Amino acid sequence: MAPPNQKSSVDLSRMNGLDLMNAMIAGKIKPPPIADLLGFAPVKATPGVVVFEGRPAAGACNPMGSVHGGWYGAILDSALGCAILTKLPAGTGYTTLEYKVNITRAIPVGTLVRATAQTSHVGRSTGVADARMIGVEDGKTYATGSTTCIIFN
Repeated sequence: MAPPNQKSSVDLSRMNGLDLMNAMIAGKIKPPPIADLLGFAPVKATPGVVVFEGRPAAGACNPMGSVHGGWYGAILDSALGCAILTKLPAGTGYTTLEYKVNITRAIPVGTLVRATAQTSHVGRSTGVADARMIGVEDGKTYATGSTTCIIFN
């Protein structure tokens, strides 16, 4: 049976992680629902590096009217995990064991940001990556993050 996010008859279990990411970027595979819900998407993938872009909407704000820390975490966690995914062979998966987000400044609602994640280690059982989120127009750093993921067959 095809996964619910699949757009065509592509067998995701036979694709390596880099090919899967590039198929998603090319629109051959739908991105996960959270990407649409929160307003971010992958825009570039190379071995060990993934770039996501997003624009937080008013619906991502906390009661004080600023972008909720969970929005920062969601886009960074996605970029970080997908960077690890690009180094995985077909039939291999991953999940986040832990991640850390350092918010350095508030993102104004509607600001386009770019989260670039790069792996520093991808082994048989774990993967480690770091990321930086910057404003596309202003070049300011809004957050950094890091992750450790478990890798499994």
